[in-house]
Amino acid sequence: MTEVREYLDTQGNSPYAKWFDRLNVAAAVKVAAAVHRMEQGNFSNVKGVGAGVYEYRIDVGPGYRIYFGKDGDRLVILLAGGTKKRQDADISAAKVHWRDYKRRKRQEVQCGSDERFQGYHSGACPTGFGISQGLAARGG
Repeated sequence: MTEVREYLDTQGNSPYAKWFDRLNVAAAVKVAAAVHRMEQGNFSNVKGVGAGVYEYRIDVGPGYRIYFGKDGDRLVILLAGGTKKRQDADISAAKVHWRDYKRRKRQEVQCGSDERFQGYHSGACPTGFGISQGLAARGG
C-alpha cells in the first residue's frame, strides 16, 4: 500500500488541489481513480520526466496528467496536474515544487522537530515541509 499526499507550498496551498478543484465531475472521477490506483501500488501508466518527478498519464479527454514525486518506497507526493497541451509548463512547475519539497524536508530533518532528538533547535527553524495530511477531501 502506498500513501499519497499533496505537496503544500509555503503558504499551505496545494497546486494539485487547485488544479483538481477546477476539473469537471467526469474528469475528477477519472483522476481520483488514478490516485486510488497509485495508493494500491499500480504505477503502470507512469513515466519519469526528470529530476525525480513522475507523470501519471490518464488517456481520456485532453490527456490528463498527474505529476508526483516518490519519497521512499511508500510515500507519493502529488505536485501538480494538467493536460497534454500544457505538459511542458506543468512538468516545469512540478519540478520546482519537488525541489522545494525536498529542500524543506532536508531543513526539517536537519533542524529537528522534537526536542528529544539530536538537531532540535527550538524556534530556530521553520516547521512543516510541505505535505497534506491526506486526500479524504478529494475522494482519494
